[in-house]
Amino acid sequence: MDMRITGLKGSLLAGVLAVASFAWSPAVSADEVHVAFGDIATVESLNFLIAFERAKERGVDVKVTFFKSEDVAAQAVVGGEADIGVGTPYALIQKVKAPIRLFYQMSALRFFPNVNTEFYKSWKDLDGQEIAVHARGSGTEAIMKLMAQKNGITYSNISYVPGAEVRAGALLQGNVKASIVDSTNKKMVEEKAPGKFAVLPMEGVNATDEALYANTEFLTAQAEDVQIIVEELLKTWREINANPAVVGDLRKKYNLLPDLPAELEPEVTAYYEESVPTGAFPNNGGSEQAAKDDFEFYALAGQIEGDPATLKVEDFWTFEPLNKALAKVGTQ
Repeated sequence: MDMRITGLKGSLLAGVLAVASFAWSPAVSADEVHVAFGDIATVESLNFLIAFERAKERGVDVKVTFFKSEDVAAQAVVGGEADIGVGTPYALIQKVKAPIRLFYQMSALRFFPNVNTEFYKSWKDLDGQEIAVHARGSGTEAIMKLMAQKNGITYSNISYVPGAEVRAGALLQGNVKASIVDSTNKKMVEEKAPGKFAVLPMEGVNATDEALYANTEFLTAQAEDVQIIVEELLKTWREINANPAVVGDLRKKYNLLPDLPAELEPEVTAYYEESVPTGAFPNNGGSEQAAKDDFEFYALAGQIEGDPATLKVEDFWTFEPLNKALAKVGTQ
């Protein structure tokens, strides 16, 4: 999934400023926990939907609402229509001073720099060369810029080619010689042109893709519910990391994505079997170091302002719910 990072978008800023007050009030009912997700339910969201179902079994009345974008979902959290959001609202916290904090790292960014080995075999070979990424301000651009910085190289030009599948096609057709794609299209390129392309290493890129965040007053007022949710996330993530195929069984158990066509059911297992080996789903829900890695990455992406080394973790994250859950279920 390509991720566009554009800082605080105008629509979100306008929506947030339209909220008269940042004072939190329970979303609909204090007995319910409303989660705002800025996308449709897909195979990629099954892991946290399963964890939420398990939290329900423990008495937490979790209700998920699917919004058309992360911006709208974030606005719902800030406006009190939802309790928990899914995303990485660093700009919202820093620029608008919204009283929200991230509290659980659900997934890490996993993209794969792909090069045609007829021309390039290492990062150094890309010095003075052209690359293709998703869009200006995107996660793919930030990754490639960060790796250039780490390897002491400069690209001659960065072309913007939206869609990982489009960039993969351009690689196969020879229109692009160096780009970055997601795991699905990495696999497709390997299958269609075995040995022709190589994935360059990305040591030190550990930015968050998706995290849970909430209003600070909600985190205090419903701390017990939040801890249960975090415990179930931790247990579910570990179960999936140990056996990715279990997602298919759990999907059926909880009747999730009931309209998924039978011919697409194999994609459930395939997605998690491809993602788990990349370390996409952290076993321990994040850490202060993960937050600092985010600062470096998102500053480069233009979503956070200032020197990453001077940013304070506590201004963006709270680890109290996670630490309490880890004390109960243990670390791995």
